[in-house]
Amino acid sequence: MSSVNLGSWVQTCSMFNHAGRSRPPTYSMFINPFGRKPISLLFPRRRRRSISSSSYISISAVLTKEERTEGGTPEEEIQTTFDFKAYMLQKGNSVNQALDRSVSLKDPQKIHEAMRYSLLAGGKRVRPVLCIAACELVGGEESKAMPAACGVEMIHTMSLIHDDLPCMDNDDLRRGKPTNHKVFGEDVAVLAGDALLAFAFEHIATATIGVPPARIIRAIGELARSIGSEGLVAGQVVDIGSTGLTDVGLEQLEFIHVHKTAALLEGSVVLGAILGGGTDDEVEKLRKFARCIGLLFQVVDDILDVTKSSQELGKTAGKDLVADKVTYPKLLGIDKSREFAQQLNKEAKDQLSVFDPEKAAPLIALANYIAYRHN
Repeated sequence: MSSVNLGSWVQTCSMFNHAGRSRPPTYSMFINPFGRKPISLLFPRRRRRSISSSSYISISAVLTKEERTEGGTPEEEIQTTFDFKAYMLQKGNSVNQALDRSVSLKDPQKIHEAMRYSLLAGGKRVRPVLCIAACELVGGEESKAMPAACGVEMIHTMSLIHDDLPCMDNDDLRRGKPTNHKVFGEDVAVLAGDALLAFAFEHIATATIGVPPARIIRAIGELARSIGSEGLVAGQVVDIGSTGLTDVGLEQLEFIHVHKTAALLEGSVVLGAILGGGTDDEVEKLRKFARCIGLLFQVVDDILDVTKSSQELGKTAGKDLVADKVTYPKLLGIDKSREFAQQLNKEAKDQLSVFDPEKAAPLIALANYIAYRHN
């Protein structure tokens, strides 16, 4: 993968370097969207093992020939020995079964129907699989991470339900189906999201087995921080305030997406590492990996929004353009946005070089999947 010089876009600072290894970050410390502090999307260079070395397992997401050409995927990554499709199918099925069991139909019937409608509507299940993969990477078992994996998917679903509301993005289509408020009404949709948010924490607290209580508490605190007023909500509110403005730059755009999108992806990975028994050093390495793929996810999302159809995406295409929202393609152009995505993918995988390559294979493949996905 070719290296990208981001100097023409942004200047260097220490967005990813946190003092203290075990202390969860305060998201607002990364970037002041209204200030003039420079930002950096790269980590300091250091000597490290190369994941793509011939001494390591060769893995990649399942890419089409076209994607391999456009994305510049290294030849050694194309020759796969890790079955990513089988892995995602197996983990996705496990997550879907656990979600189905966790939110059952009961009284009041309507609210539980609304919760299940969006929660079980499909989706890529990237966040719960990231949680499980991180747990297993540091030596934990899937069962220890599954309640947290379900919890982050419940919260993600809540964010989608609320995001689609008329007062927010006003969208009619999600995961190829009518949005929750189109089926159940705005009032029930709001309450379904609220119920999923509350139940996510209850489920993690009561269903996690075989993990020391201190680690469960730490995980719950991490998750709450990632979605609160210094996490996902911060990104949402700055995004709302930026709509239609003509002077939004890269710094503010990155603030939005580090918080609105990357924070929950980061939380998913960090929760898995904590519950799996990871050391502080391992947790922080995985935190940096997750922040890169979180931003990568949004860059790719922005690209897909202007290059794919609604049918291909399973949601309304071009809605950011119609809403006059600032996006990476709008600021950088399509080609530079794709180069930026490649650089983020490389930086993410570099963070995994300290781990056993076979155990890290699922996370490396997930990073590639996020980089080269079609929807």
